[in-house]
Amino acid sequence: MTITIKDEQGIAGMRLAGRLASQVLDYLEPFVKPGVTTNALDKLAHDYIVDVQGAIPAPLNYAPDGYPPYPKSICSSINHQVCHGIPNDKPLKKGDIVNLDITIIKDGWHGDTSRMFCVGDASIAAKRLCALTHEAMWHGIQQVRPGAHLGDIGWAIQSFAEGHGFSVVREFCGHGIGRGFHEDPQVLHYGKPGTLTELKAGMTFTIEPMINAGRRDIKELGDGWTIVTKDHSLSAQWEHTVLVTPTGYEVLTLSAGSPAIPDFVQPSA
Repeated sequence: MTITIKDEQGIAGMRLAGRLASQVLDYLEPFVKPGVTTNALDKLAHDYIVDVQGAIPAPLNYAPDGYPPYPKSICSSINHQVCHGIPNDKPLKKGDIVNLDITIIKDGWHGDTSRMFCVGDASIAAKRLCALTHEAMWHGIQQVRPGAHLGDIGWAIQSFAEGHGFSVVREFCGHGIGRGFHEDPQVLHYGKPGTLTELKAGMTFTIEPMINAGRRDIKELGDGWTIVTKDHSLSAQWEHTVLVTPTGYEVLTLSAGSPAIPDFVQPSA
């Protein structure tokens, strides 16, 4: 395993890429309403990334080993879709929940973030899942500091989510990120405190828990990308890119329109 430690130049590049990725979600938010298609959201995002930000949509034609090239510029995962949903021409309807996952490349550096959106008004259960998944991510982020371990992040997320009756998807995880879209280490969203890789200043990685309202079991659809819950229960995901600082953490994917940070989060030292 080779974990890249970012120097000041790299951190500056990651800060810019992270902020731009979050600003794409700010831009898309007013368009996420009943009747819009995820293809339309994909085109809006693509044009904004390329024409306004002068950046590159990282998912477009991305083809890791064993996967067909991804055909769109964003991922859009609706209701029981866990991750990697491919935008299409089906209109969103009132009550849907949708995750929009944005990764951009700016000056060679990647910024990666996702948010949940409720289309129109969603059920109490759906809104609770989205809200508590957001909190689960922040419980994980709060563990980040030099000397902590990746297992601390996973345990914080797992114990919070399972304590509220939800399940944590095991097959997909966060990842190191920098000049590469997916770098070492893998960041599991479950685990035991004090285990796995020790964190060091200059590491950058994503924390992106996928939390299901039902069982954690998943399956892949025939398109080779879309992952869904086996029991058809709702799934939610949030994602931030995080930097390990000398004294704690810095979230790199915040912008003016980012959802409020939960009250329990203590500012990083």
